[in-house]
Amino acid sequence: MNKNLDTLTISIMKISDYEEAYKLWNNTEGMGLRSLDDSREGIDKFLKRNPTTNFVCRVKNELVGVILCGHDGRRGYIYHAVVDAKYRKIGIGNNLVNRVISSLEEEGIKKVALVVYSNNNEGNKFWNNLGFLKRDDLFYRNKVIDINNI
Repeated sequence: MNKNLDTLTISIMKISDYEEAYKLWNNTEGMGLRSLDDSREGIDKFLKRNPTTNFVCRVKNELVGVILCGHDGRRGYIYHAVVDAKYRKIGIGNNLVNRVISSLEEEGIKKVALVVYSNNNEGNKFWNNLGFLKRDDLFYRNKVIDINNI
């Protein structure tokens, strides 16, 4: 595998990146995808609401990393951060997270959060190594509003 980082580019995610991003998410262990939220229409809506905080990484023309992030005006939320297994451990994930944090800072956001499945050992190790703390004082709760969003 040629990991020549001279050809690495990180750019704002566009809806035209969706098919490649979805394929990468779908083929990555530990990812959770929802039928409506993660559909092309769902991601298009997310990108329009958060136009400066979502990024893709390409090596040559191959999409090898993605990170979604949005905010509510107070706190940023990271979703679907993934790097193709063939390109891990060379700094792509760190660079994507740094781009997200910089974009949040530019928008005046002071804190960022994320959710990782408890059994996603590799993901949890990655986030811990970047200084994202595990919260033991909270319970994560959700409620399904649309039962079609499986």
